Amino acid sequence: MLNFFKKKTPAPVPEPAQAPTPAEPAGRDAPIPAPAAPAPEAPPRPDQQSPWPSARVEPPVDLGGASGRPPGQAAAQAPAAAPLMPATATATAADAPALSSPPETSAAVEPAAKKSWLQRLKQGLSRTGQSIGGLFVGVKVDENLFEELETALIMADAGVEATEALLTALRARVKKERIEDAAQVRDVLRQILADQLRPLERGFDLHRAQPLVVMIAGVNGAGKTTSIGKLANTFQRQGASVLLAAGDTFRAAARQQLMEWGARNSVTVIAQEGGDPAAVAFDAVNAGRARGAGVVMVDTAGRLPTQLHLMEELRKIRRVIGKADAAAPHEVLLVVDGNTGQNALAQIRAFDAAINLTGLVVTKLDGTAKGGTLAAVAAGSQGVRPIPVYWIGVGEGLEDLQPFVADEFAAALLGMSA
Repeated sequence: MLNFFKKKTPAPVPEPAQAPTPAEPAGRDAPIPAPAAPAPEAPPRPDQQSPWPSARVEPPVDLGGASGRPPGQAAAQAPAAAPLMPATATATAADAPALSSPPETSAAVEPAAKKSWLQRLKQGLSRTGQSIGGLFVGVKVDENLFEELETALIMADAGVEATEALLTALRARVKKERIEDAAQVRDVLRQILADQLRPLERGFDLHRAQPLVVMIAGVNGAGKTTSIGKLANTFQRQGASVLLAAGDTFRAAARQQLMEWGARNSVTVIAQEGGDPAAVAFDAVNAGRARGAGVVMVDTAGRLPTQLHLMEELRKIRRVIGKADAAAPHEVLLVVDGNTGQNALAQIRAFDAAINLTGLVVTKLDGTAKGGTLAAVAAGSQGVRPIPVYWIGVGEGLEDLQPFVADEFAAALLGMSA
């Protein structure tokens, strides 16, 4: 009984194991290191200093290759004199579009490149080549052939005057040589057409002035700014340094497009945001002379010949260029869209009357161009004088702008191999 009332001592309960104390974040109490001191800025290079007061002029990015120098090797520049108005040159590689690379210039690839060019030219004029060339297949040499040929030439935008001159000479040759084979008639026509186009064939003298000032005009959409970029690359490959002037101050996109071409070719671009395009041209000529540039190309705003106030501005630009250099501009080029047909004659006549053209650049022959317009120019149709055609273009690549050769063009126009 006593054991029943005896107080029992409870067995000791083991204490639960304590969870380990979580580790404190490393470095919580550690001292914060002081930030590294910024690197000292490098002093500006001499070629980054502006030649104009109160102006920002950035040198072109040296991409190498197109300028003939190894990448990173800067070209020596002479100090420039202060121009009439401040201008900026902002051509950066980051803004440059993905353009075709310049063609190889080694002797091993020149024949292949030439063959490729002739094939592209023939393909570009295939519409006319098939129309005219098909007339000489399985036919007799009679009056019906000449009548069909007359229609095909007029449809190819050759015009009435050029067509009559071609057929008159062709009939005389066929009668004199008693040609009875249609294929031989086609060969004779190619020779006559090449002879008619030959007055338009003239080499571009790149070194007749220092700097050579080239003023370039054209209607909207003719490919004027793109042609300037291609010509800059061409002149550089011929050993001339190039300076560009963005004289199209009305359209911001035109100025930016020219700067992108300048960056692609490592060429400085003289430009202003707005302002007088004649002042930009004046600045560019002075800068080109001070820097020892070989060529100064002046872009102008695209316009229609019927816009008389804009045509008057072209005259002003030409006069102001003459104040910077009494002999300039040495060349006044008109860029013509090869797809405009007979309308190109009206453009040539109007621009020639305004600024006295010295040469033509015919573009976009790879589209629906018929090609006969150049025969009309050579024949002096519609009061147009035979202005030399320096270059023709059949594509967007740098190598797709080539000098005009009468024999090659005549063969492509008739669907033949040169």
